[in-house]
Amino acid sequence: MLLNTVESGAGNPLVVLHGLFGAARNWGAIGRRLSARHWVLATDLRNHGASPRSEAMDYPSMAADVAETMEAAGAAPAAVLGHSMGGKTAMALALARPELVSRLLVADIAPVPYPPRQARIVNAMRAVPLRPGLSRRDADTALQAEAVQDPATRAFLLQNLRFEGEAPAWRCGLDEIAAAMAAIEGFPDFSARYEGPALFLLGERSDYVQPEHRPRVRELFPAARFLSLRGTGHWLHAEKPEEFTAVAESFFQPAG
Repeated sequence: MLLNTVESGAGNPLVVLHGLFGAARNWGAIGRRLSARHWVLATDLRNHGASPRSEAMDYPSMAADVAETMEAAGAAPAAVLGHSMGGKTAMALALARPELVSRLLVADIAPVPYPPRQARIVNAMRAVPLRPGLSRRDADTALQAEAVQDPATRAFLLQNLRFEGEAPAWRCGLDEIAAAMAAIEGFPDFSARYEGPALFLLGERSDYVQPEHRPRVRELFPAARFLSLRGTGHWLHAEKPEEFTAVAESFFQPAG
């Protein structure tokens, strides 16, 4: 399926893939910085933002969406940057269609299955009473009551809530996401390899990429390099956007 895409800049194409409950617009500031040297295409992955809904949310399907969107835009091959779920989609794309990916930057995720982490958040979002007159403060209180204690996490999730119309509604396909959580938190057992340049940029305080994950990374991505962004957790691009962008620009615009 073709994905909703926000484009900016000119030059060599650079595709940006957000994480779970994110959207292209979350990458606006970083996209503007990167668009000084690149044609940036930030996408809404399926069941997110303005992209179509689908019951399937496995990584081969999501990678196929990105490939179709890139080819339709004439943006292949391209450098690809993905965070978390978007990083897994980027890896799946590079492994399935390596000819489409010139360079790969994966932000704080590994090509491995993860134990259930997100079901609590999905259930909390689904429990928000989407009644007419619901305010953002009411929705925030409802999320907090459902054990989403971190204010920054609640603020991020509430970016998905639309207040236009008779009653609020979620921008993302919550039912589809809830049904696909096993696939989202998993990862296919690829036998292919991506031989191109790959950078795995990690949050220093994050536990998403463990030392025991690195052999699998190098098995699938033989040219992989690892770099930690100091003082950051899983949301490294939001916590230190300037430092994140500097690393990305250096990787996507190598010297020489």
